[in-house]
Amino acid sequence: MTYLVNYKTLHSILLYLSILLFINLVLVNETSGQDNTWAEKLGFPTGKKIVILHVDDVGMSVESNDGTIQSMTNGVATSCSIMMPCPWVSGYFHFLKDNPETDAGLHLTLTSEWNDYRWGPISGKKNVPGLVDSEGALWGTVEEVVEHASADEVEEEIKAQIDRCLTMGFTPTHLDSHMGTLFATPLFIQRYVKVGIEYGIPIMFPAGHNTLIAEELKSTAADMKMAKDVGIALWNAGLPVIDDLHNTSYSLKLPTGAKPTTDNIRKNKTAFYINALKEVKPGITYMIMHCNTPSEHFEKISGSGQTRTGDYLAMTDPKLRKFIADEGIILTTMKELMERRKKIKN
Repeated sequence: MTYLVNYKTLHSILLYLSILLFINLVLVNETSGQDNTWAEKLGFPTGKKIVILHVDDVGMSVESNDGTIQSMTNGVATSCSIMMPCPWVSGYFHFLKDNPETDAGLHLTLTSEWNDYRWGPISGKKNVPGLVDSEGALWGTVEEVVEHASADEVEEEIKAQIDRCLTMGFTPTHLDSHMGTLFATPLFIQRYVKVGIEYGIPIMFPAGHNTLIAEELKSTAADMKMAKDVGIALWNAGLPVIDDLHNTSYSLKLPTGAKPTTDNIRKNKTAFYINALKEVKPGITYMIMHCNTPSEHFEKISGSGQTRTGDYLAMTDPKLRKFIADEGIILTTMKELMERRKKIKN
């Protein structure tokens, strides 16, 4: 599911978070990281586009698992994140046991948005009652989570999701947020960063030039400055930082009058990603998508099947692979970013 709350009230969130991080974590060098991209600080070539082609919503359904696996093994997608409360998590972990080098993080999940296909918190209702609705599932919207849940409950649940992953024998390569719920309030985002630092797991938090995400959110200069400050604090805590976020693929539709054939869906989404990659600036860009194989079953879950199938078809399209190679775009993973960060002393 695409992020419905993309850094809502970004100014107040980052101001609050940056103050907390400055006081509690590190003394920040105000000039550190301001003149170079985070990619360059991690040792990537100067001026190059470094891209993470990231698949969300793994574990949500068998179609989500299959689309992700094929997009990463037969296509150009490089990374993914798993929704730990969902029914098909075990199926994906069986794949991970045979493919332990897969770049798989956690899509920290605090909502259950579909009408007839739902899931509850791993922590259990008694431990996180504010996260549970009248059906015993997680709330359907970000706004309802904000209204009912405390930051303590949010932290308890996201830790439970990490702990389940560890119990299943896999250390997540990174953390991000389903539907952007963890970016919805200053307290939620503070717990998100706190947990990432506590477990030593990289988090998805764009804090570089932020060209694409700033345009999408109409961010101010103050927003940009504070985002960079947070990035410096994360860096000083030993975690890698990304430069930008691309998150507009979920709402893409076929042109008016175009028939929803496999060929049309593939061409539409492949053209979208080629154009998006042209717009990417040098540095590390985290590009979000949702890859599903098509099925009648998934249409009973969500009406988003077409856009998800489009992502899968684009990621496995030789035309997209050729464009990436011809343009000299470097594809990477969150795992590689962390490995590079560990080798840097400062």
